[in-house]
Amino acid sequence: MFDVIEKLLVLQDRDRRISQMREELARIGPQRTLLKTQNAGAQAALEAAKQSVMQLESNRKKLELEVEAKKQLIERYANQQLQTRKNEEYRALTHEIETCQAGIAALEDEEIVIMEQSEAAQKQVKAAAQTLAEISQLAEGELRDLAGAEGNLQKELAKLESNRAELASVVDEGVRLRYERLFKSKGGNVVVGVEHGACGGCHMRVPAQSLVLCRAAEEIVVCQNCAHILYFASGMDLTLGD
Repeated sequence: MFDVIEKLLVLQDRDRRISQMREELARIGPQRTLLKTQNAGAQAALEAAKQSVMQLESNRKKLELEVEAKKQLIERYANQQLQTRKNEEYRALTHEIETCQAGIAALEDEEIVIMEQSEAAQKQVKAAAQTLAEISQLAEGELRDLAGAEGNLQKELAKLESNRAELASVVDEGVRLRYERLFKSKGGNVVVGVEHGACGGCHMRVPAQSLVLCRAAEEIVVCQNCAHILYFASGMDLTLGD
């Protein structure tokens, strides 16, 4: 195989591995963010459930104060009844007492509803706390795994990048620059083989003259259709397919 092609294939393999490592590293950040977001969401749900319980308790206490205030009014009206000698005033006070008693009954009904809501809210707090515990435990383990994977990938990437400079230095500069431009624009499939007379990049038929040059392996041959660098290795079929 043409010496330059061999060097390019080695460099291409290294660049592919570097690209793969970088992609894997790039995925870690969003995965970490997702885990933290899920944990924060579970925490927020727990806090919201607790706030609901607190609000219901506050509402219940307000009702208790209102009931107590009406009871005090009833007591005051009853004392006034004992002191009055006028039937009209007595009946008016009786009406006020009955109104307060009806108000108390309504407030106590509200209190029962709130107590039922509070019981349900307490269950929600318990469920939210359990969910948070489960998510936190899972997230902790996965975050630890991500941190370990990230560290290993960074070390491996550093080694690959360090060695990559050495591999690139032995390739003719003009050829290397062409290769790097193609790698940047076309991805990791720049140097491709010729099989059945077709380019391994675009799969279009390669002109006969280019096939001859590929077999001779004395100069860089480029696909006229997609600009990929072509090569021929033992075992490949250079003949045109049907």
